[in-house]
Amino acid sequence: MRVDAGLARLLGLSRTTVAGMVDAGDVLVDGSPAKRSDQLVADAMLVVTLPDPPRPAVEVPREVHGMTVLYRDADIVVIDKPVGVAAHPSPGWDGPTVTGGLAALGIPVTTSGSAERQGIVHRLDAGTTGVMVVALSEHAYTVLKDAFRERTVEKIYHAVVQGHPDPSTGTIDAPIGRHPKADWKFAVVAGGRESVTHYATLEAFRAASLLEIHLETGRTHQIRVHCAALHHPCVGDLTYGADPTLAARLGLSRQWLHARTLGFAHPEDGRWVEFTSPYPADLESALERLRDA
Repeated sequence: MRVDAGLARLLGLSRTTVAGMVDAGDVLVDGSPAKRSDQLVADAMLVVTLPDPPRPAVEVPREVHGMTVLYRDADIVVIDKPVGVAAHPSPGWDGPTVTGGLAALGIPVTTSGSAERQGIVHRLDAGTTGVMVVALSEHAYTVLKDAFRERTVEKIYHAVVQGHPDPSTGTIDAPIGRHPKADWKFAVVAGGRESVTHYATLEAFRAASLLEIHLETGRTHQIRVHCAALHHPCVGDLTYGADPTLAARLGLSRQWLHARTLGFAHPEDGRWVEFTSPYPADLESALERLRDA
């Protein structure tokens, strides 16, 4: 593995940050300054001078249009996330966030972790809509993080993909890691993290299919990457090779992907709770156009 990729994984930093450290001479391999393309080898001695930690982001309350609360108690809040909203602040993102929207609603979040990710136990892409749960208490945060890690959470998505997967029902078991040529996206790669996606065709149209997808793991962009690897990318997902002309005909400006249902054991008393989100207007409209085609 290259030095920049290996250190990024070991240190939990972005490859961009690590590349800057390497270029600045802050990474030594066996006493000599490393180059980004150097290969890590067994028993090498790495000396790394870490950059100063970034100052934690201060979340500014910001009303999020269209974000609705599906459920709330002392431990959790379940929301229906609209398109164009990130889970939390991050470098390069200055748009609305779930955490900012909750602050604007006056919903207090008191959990550990970095200041900008208070209560966030899982994420949806900014371009993906649907159900999210946020922990409001430290106990709920710990229990839900463990539940997602141990794969006891039911995560059901609906996606419209190009073409017709064959077989119509199946499992995609393929490791996912950073794209080898574009580290801002992901791909099925040897040595990537275990990633398992189960899918079933709910409805077939002339040019596309509506799938119900159950996630066994929860990797970044997992559904989008796995569907693209099958040569059936999510309709409208231009990042992963979707046909822009089809998206235009359907009036879509993002991928047709929706977090439909989320089920989990309530962190306080263990009772099973389940929440479902209806399709937002743009996805519903695209679906009707496919049916009418």
